[in-house]
Amino acid sequence: MNAPDYQTVKGSAEASFTEKKSEFIGYIRHVETDEEAVAFINEIRGVHRKATHNVYAYILRNGSITRYSDDGEPQGTAGVPVFEVLRKEGLTDVCCVVTRYFGGILLGGGGLVRAYSHSAKIAVDAAERMIMRSCYPFEITADYNLYGKLTNILPEFEVKITDTQFADNVTISLLCRTALADALTEKLIDTANGRITVQKGEESFENFA
Repeated sequence: MNAPDYQTVKGSAEASFTEKKSEFIGYIRHVETDEEAVAFINEIRGVHRKATHNVYAYILRNGSITRYSDDGEPQGTAGVPVFEVLRKEGLTDVCCVVTRYFGGILLGGGGLVRAYSHSAKIAVDAAERMIMRSCYPFEITADYNLYGKLTNILPEFEVKITDTQFADNVTISLLCRTALADALTEKLIDTANGRITVQKGEESFENFA
């Protein structure tokens, strides 16, 4: 696979603020396809049918898709600022919708750019980030007397331990980055003098945050 690591958000988040009597509500959600992004946009539109605008932007990793809409705001003052926040934050597989209820006071072009940028930023800040890394799942089984040795070497390989079970033997479940997987296997077998079972699963992207 050898695809680069990437950052996204977990689940959904929202945040709001008021600027010159206009209410701005920023929503963000993890999405992986056009269909999921459009469904999220329509969901927010459904909740805020009486809103003046429901501006959106989304970035998808698969196919490198990016889309945005000003939804009636002056061109370049809404969708692009939201998109730029997502891009600068280094996020992908995300959709951000900013709902605006107009308060009767015009903000001007610069004011709109700042308001929509801020709405997107506070939504991003409210979300839990995920750092997705290409990795392999491992299941390591060994005698108890090897447990200390094994746990001492694991930090060298930046692994993420997901479970440890203590039965007749010790079984450690973990995630190891793809680039370090072969070296980890070799070190484990060498450290245990072969008295260990190392099972490596299928490569995938998992959250290392």
